[in-house]
Amino acid sequence: MENPSKSPKFSVRDFFARFSDDEACLQHIMDVRFGMKHPCRKCLNLSTFHRMSDRRAFACSHCGDHVYPTAGTVFEDTRTPLQSWFYAIYLFVTTRHGVSGKELQRQLGVTYKTAWRMGMKIRELIGSLEDFDMLQGHVEMDETYVGGYRPGKRGRGAAGKTIVMGMKERDGDIRTEVIPNVKMATLRGATLRNVEKGSVVSTDELMSYGLLDGDGYKHGTVMHGDKVWSTFHNSTGEFHSTNHVESFWNLFKNSVRSTHIHVSAKYMDRYLAEFTFRSNHRVMQNAMFDMIVARV
Repeated sequence: MENPSKSPKFSVRDFFARFSDDEACLQHIMDVRFGMKHPCRKCLNLSTFHRMSDRRAFACSHCGDHVYPTAGTVFEDTRTPLQSWFYAIYLFVTTRHGVSGKELQRQLGVTYKTAWRMGMKIRELIGSLEDFDMLQGHVEMDETYVGGYRPGKRGRGAAGKTIVMGMKERDGDIRTEVIPNVKMATLRGATLRNVEKGSVVSTDELMSYGLLDGDGYKHGTVMHGDKVWSTFHNSTGEFHSTNHVESFWNLFKNSVRSTHIHVSAKYMDRYLAEFTFRSNHRVMQNAMFDMIVARV
């Protein structure tokens, strides 16, 4: 019996078959943003639109009104070919560890300044894509410190690092935030913004999480200090751990070290958004690609 193919769901060959040139990219932007048949904004007729030969525009078959698919997007005034933009987006949705500015520079043949700007713009777009639903059911929560080596204390006593917080619904999505500290008010605010009251919440033994019972959550604690990574909570009948969030942090930190070397606190939220989006939509590469292009 022949082994099933292990090729990716959206391979490089698939990409160049779909987007062989700038014309194919422009057509795709028109398709995902407006559609080739939609109510004309001027004559209000349900019209088909045909490609104009002398500009990046499509014209209404009834009144001739022009639709510019790239207007108001990052593509509007760019001198970088549309295919290069599309390939950059493709790399973001298909890679596991992210894409550095240097890698974009090598792959696209553009300057580092252009590659860095394209990468940050794509991350910004990705961050705007997630539809927000409150996490519910059983939610694991954990915070960590991201940054290079610092002398002195380790863990929560480390100075000069960025604090990030993760909340993962069991068998569901993950949410991440950059937070200024691990004080009770900060963790409480992040929980109330992201987790539905009445949910079962698993955390480590940090005292700041002690507020959760009073806010209507069923709180279970995993004692990492005692080398306990999971426990059964008698009052809720739930098995508690924070393993899923910790696995996400391991992937994120390894990716930062191997791909980006360093991420500044100023842009940490964009890198987090990129990895969170990819984690929540990891089996839908084609759909992820179209979601980003539609939001450009």
